[in-house]
Amino acid sequence: MPQAELPRLTDGGAISPPHCVLILIYPGFKPLEAVGPLSVFSYANTLLGRMAYDVRMVSLAAGETGGDIPADGPMSLRAEAFPPDAPLDDATVIVTGAAHIEAALDENPDLVAWLRARGRDAGRLAALCSGSFFLAEAGLLDGLRVTTHWRVADRLARRYAALTVDQDAIFIHEDRIWTSAGVTAAIDISLAFIEADYGRELAVSIARDMVVYLKRPGGQAQFSHALQHQSVEHGVIAEIRRFILDHLDQDFTLAGLAERARMSERNFSRLFHRETGRTPFVFLNAARLERARTLLEETRHSVKQIALSCGYGTDQELRRMFRQHFGISPVAYRARFATSRRALPQTESGGTGRKAP
Repeated sequence: MPQAELPRLTDGGAISPPHCVLILIYPGFKPLEAVGPLSVFSYANTLLGRMAYDVRMVSLAAGETGGDIPADGPMSLRAEAFPPDAPLDDATVIVTGAAHIEAALDENPDLVAWLRARGRDAGRLAALCSGSFFLAEAGLLDGLRVTTHWRVADRLARRYAALTVDQDAIFIHEDRIWTSAGVTAAIDISLAFIEADYGRELAVSIARDMVVYLKRPGGQAQFSHALQHQSVEHGVIAEIRRFILDHLDQDFTLAGLAERARMSERNFSRLFHRETGRTPFVFLNAARLERARTLLEETRHSVKQIALSCGYGTDQELRRMFRQHFGISPVAYRARFATSRRALPQTESGGTGRKAP
């Protein structure tokens, strides 16, 4: 059955030359991080009715005439010869990640050297997933707050002390440098580029046609703290985490948690951090935010009800925490991510925004 033609949008302005997008791949890259952005920009061209983005898959390993670059699975992508001296001031340069990133760094010193020499020339420079290691190795992330896939966040922070790693964000941008979480976050960051270039209407239309979220905000957490506790090996700490998750509406003190674990406060804090990578109260705050997110997505409880059930003293405190961590209000979050008709959009005062029947 032939596919229906997509509706075309216009950017409402004069036709400008195509924006160059270079997607840098190398042996062992993650294929979805190349194909995902390619699809997003292709949809943009279709909806705009012109080539707004000139997307090129390029690789230093492709040779002078191009070549097939093996991914980390049973497939390869055809890449063009890398243009080392191409003008980059109006280009977006995207560096993909790899499953075995340290090995990829060792095997691709020429890519690191190119980034060190030319990376700052790019109009927009992005590292997807563990691709942030390439930018960090080139010294491009020094002094910046960045993100990466949660599995390698600690390794990135240990290896490069001059940067600050936020392992929860979907994507972060500071000035012209963008970093993203793993794999499917490549689509989120590409939609963010589209919104920055052509506005939210186009980004939302692309998301709808690709059947993805209507663009997750960059601050949305990339990993579930409720699930993460299952990987904790120490029995006492696993039990404390389960207790916290089961009683988020209660008040907690370090002394009370340590007493429950039958440890001194110092030993408890040290063991909890060793096992989880977080202090007890960093974990508690993250768990409360995650529970609030879930309730906003899946229920029609008012913001005030959700705040109290998650241990926040007031709904104002929940709003403050949401804006601080996610950059949006609970109401805006619900409007974007409600997963069923039951989770009706709410007004800031806690109502549904609809009249009762």
